[in-house]
Amino acid sequence: MNKTSKIYVAGHSGLVGSALMRKLQSLGYRNLIVRTHDELDLTRQKDVEDFFVEERPEYVFLVAARAGGILANITYPADFIYQNLSIQQNVIHSAAINGCKKLLFVASAAVYSKDAPQPISEDSLLKGELDTGNAAYGLAKIIGIKLCEHYRRQYATDFISLIPNNMYGFNDHYDPKTAHVLPANIRKFYEGVRDNTEQVIIWGTGNARREFLHADDFADACVFLMNNYDGVEPLNVGTGTDISMRELAEMLKKISGYTGKLVFDTTKPEGVMQRLLDCSRLVSLGWKPQINNKDGIRLTYQAYAAYAKKPANSGGGGGGKSYFHSMF
Repeated sequence: MNKTSKIYVAGHSGLVGSALMRKLQSLGYRNLIVRTHDELDLTRQKDVEDFFVEERPEYVFLVAARAGGILANITYPADFIYQNLSIQQNVIHSAAINGCKKLLFVASAAVYSKDAPQPISEDSLLKGELDTGNAAYGLAKIIGIKLCEHYRRQYATDFISLIPNNMYGFNDHYDPKTAHVLPANIRKFYEGVRDNTEQVIIWGTGNARREFLHADDFADACVFLMNNYDGVEPLNVGTGTDISMRELAEMLKKISGYTGKLVFDTTKPEGVMQRLLDCSRLVSLGWKPQINNKDGIRLTYQAYAAYAKKPANSGGGGGGKSYFHSMF
């Protein structure tokens, strides 16, 4: 990409998309194309086709998705698979037939089986059964990876796929019914402090381990790989380290200043016990994350707390933002 390239960011208003917009703008890319969900529904094939014919973007970052935490995945599996398949096939196909120079598709670590050996390498794709908690989402993302692979083979496109682990950061989604584990727990601890509750309830045993990647780091990786990677194989993107849910809860308790008890509800699902990515292929290309968990989570908590304290009529009120096109 050069600074005047016509770049379409699909899903620009969500966690990853907004981080990507900030990154591109900070680097001087100034010909950025965006559409809100109201302006362009990516699940509608004709609308997406018309958009690509009209705009003909040279580069596409496909970060738009229907995403959410374990409760949302369990509750709305049909929506997760249908909407993600629709978004992916519409954007990837339209990009291919309208001369897009390069497309970057963002998948998810949910594409790997629940029994994948840790840390998980890219070679583990399609080996084993998906975790039932987010199988519909994971299956849709596998199809997205394979779409890029097969359009590359048939149409000679330069379409690449990335597999990030759990992401967090500014402009995340905090609705407790649909949020991922980190933003959901950030909200729990903020409200625990605000309401002076006796306890904060954490789902599961506390023993499950997760790898967290700041969205700003991932945005940096996206731009780096758009400019420096053209392989058919998907690439893992992560930090190479993970923490237990108990460790995460203790960290948030300290960051927030919460003084009550931590209660682990073992009747609630907690997903796979570990999902740590092997990112050695990405590291060999010359990229590594810059934001450690302690600093990143602290800043994210502080940003949410500042937002939640605002009056409701100013856009605050404790709920956090919710976007159809938010990622992770």
